[in-house]
Amino acid sequence: MQLTFYKYQGTGNDFIMVDDRHLTFPTEDFGLIARLCDRKFGIGADGLILLQPHPTQSYFMKYYNSDGKESSMCGNGGRCLAAFALHMGIALGKHSFMAVDGLHDVEHEGDINDAIWIKLKMKEVEQIEIRENNVFILNTGSPHYVQFITQNLSALNVVDDARSIRYNHEFAKEGINVNFVNQIGIQDISMRTYERGVEDETLSCGTGVTAAVLSSAVLNNLPNGLHTTNVTTSGGNLKVTFNYNANDRTFNNVWLQGPATLVFKGTVEI
Repeated sequence: MQLTFYKYQGTGNDFIMVDDRHLTFPTEDFGLIARLCDRKFGIGADGLILLQPHPTQSYFMKYYNSDGKESSMCGNGGRCLAAFALHMGIALGKHSFMAVDGLHDVEHEGDINDAIWIKLKMKEVEQIEIRENNVFILNTGSPHYVQFITQNLSALNVVDDARSIRYNHEFAKEGINVNFVNQIGIQDISMRTYERGVEDETLSCGTGVTAAVLSSAVLNNLPNGLHTTNVTTSGGNLKVTFNYNANDRTFNNVWLQGPATLVFKGTVEI
């Protein structure tokens, strides 16, 4: 069987996109998915995303990590899938899609060079756990461990440091994404992320960026209201706009914004 695919990246977080509206992709063949994502023997990607039909929304997002296992929400993947849907004429500039964590609204903010600027609404966050003042645990569609550090990010051994957290007794079974963050200013952070399922550092992580921004709001005791934070990742720049209720530390109207770029289209025998 010959499979047509599209390769997209969002600030260096890269994905294999497949139009699966006819539900013909072998979704239970986890070994195949892992091989397609393999950077030595396959196409190479942080994950694979199927665009599938949905009865009430424009489409359904089915996401697999590069280990071949179906996973939780991927923010950059959602932005890239929205760009793919626009490219294929499956959806218009403003639309909604369904994912494993619920409904996501999309706004097309325009094009910059070869990139499509996508604004993706993320899930509301009603619980954030604070540990040791500089460590936060929350779920932004995927579970995240966020640690603010003063050490320069470039000096970190991210993989080793993150694995000691991801594989400790608390998180080993389900896994957790680990983010190390430098606070540059009240509205500016930089960060590096280790992703479960990829089991390595990625150049960017949309749900991780969102988790770090919301954690930063708590860390900096931001007041009630609408805020925007700029984020520098290893793969590029993103921003998150959100409404913060400082009284109970909850967040709504959370939007992840940034570029999504088509890298290439191809076919592969599966």
